[in-house]
Order: sequence, then C-alpha cells, then structure tokens
Amino acid sequence: MSKKKERGAPSDRPVFIFDTYGDWQATKVENSIYNQRGEYIGYLEGEDVYKRDGEWIGRLSRDGRVLRKRTERRRDFHPNPPPEPPKPDRLPPRAPLPPMMAELDYGTIDVLAEDPHIFKRISDLRPDMD
Repeated sequence: MSKKKERGAPSDRPVFIFDTYGDWQATKVENSIYNQRGEYIGYLEGEDVYKRDGEWIGRLSRDGRVLRKRTERRRDFHPNPPPEPPKPDRLPPRAPLPPMMAELDYGTIDVLAEDPHIFKRISDLRPDMD
C-alpha cells in the first residue's frame, strides 16, 4: 500500500531564506535553492548549504538564515554536487514578512548579510581546470 503525497506537504512548500536585515535572498524547494528569478543557485544536504559548484557556505537555521561559526574552517568542495534540477513549476513571486530572528552572538555570522552576492560568484578556492 503506497501513500500518496498530500498536497502542501512540508517538502513541497517553499522555504524562504532571508538575511538578518529581513531581505529575501532565496527560496528552498525540496533540497534545491533558487534566487528570486527562479535560477538554481545551490542545494542542501541535511542542514548544510552548498553553492551550485559544491562550495559549502554554512548551515540553514530554523529562522531561514544561512549561518556559520566565525572560526569555522572552510570545507573541501562537495565531491559530487547534484546535477541542476529542472525549474520548479511554481515559485512564489514574493516572500512573506520575515520571521522574528534571534540575535546572533559574536561567534556566529550571517553569511548572506556579510556577503549578499556569495551565490553569484564562482569560488576562488576551486582548482583551475586543465
């Protein structure tokens, strides 16, 4: 007996990603991350957020921010980034009001507030192609 996926199940619902200033930066649909124009810009593996090229940038918090510890070392690139998924049928045209966000301690940074263009750049850490 197979269960049908209910409409509006949590995995189907978009999750809005904001920065600490309350600006809408991206939308998570299933494990893929899209910008406001619907372009694929990254993915999630558990709570870990990666750019589309496999560079780890932080963790998705419960309030919808991408956070990392200030002293945390950069990780190696993900060895097998997933292929680019097809564009979702329906992405929301605008985000709701941002949630109330907890204040961050000095040891934690909001990645998107510190570098709002992080998803747009190719990493300098990526080895050159031969």
